[in-house]
Amino acid sequence: MTQYFWFFGSCLTILTDHTTTGGQYDLIEGYFPPGSQTPLHCHTRYSEQLYVLEGEFTIWAGENKVLLNTGESCLIPVGIPHVVAVIGDRPAHGLVIAAPSAFARLIAVVGTQEKAETPDMALFDRISAEIGDEILGPPGTLPSATTP
Repeated sequence: MTQYFWFFGSCLTILTDHTTTGGQYDLIEGYFPPGSQTPLHCHTRYSEQLYVLEGEFTIWAGENKVLLNTGESCLIPVGIPHVVAVIGDRPAHGLVIAAPSAFARLIAVVGTQEKAETPDMALFDRISAEIGDEILGPPGTLPSATTP
């Protein structure tokens, strides 16, 4: 059963999670508005792969900057600090695969059913810690800015 959630301004649909994959991976479809950007973060227990269905994503992963267009993908290994952004005035549509399963839990617990609802940040912090996510800087911080 698919479930959609608003997650910090993006609409994310959980297509499959630990309940159907035996914990092997999550598959999430996302619609990301223009100007959206994740904070600098890393996943310590799962990798993340982004596949672009429509639009463009810019990814800063470690010291690399990658521009992804429709039909392209990028794998972000465990432990790599990264930022994912939609730069420009067009939205982007993509698929996210998190392996093993973890990210869908964060979305399902913290995401909201209404776009205007504000997520519970204490709950976000707690679930992020439980699944091994680390926030490394506020939105706008890039991985290269944290490298000595």
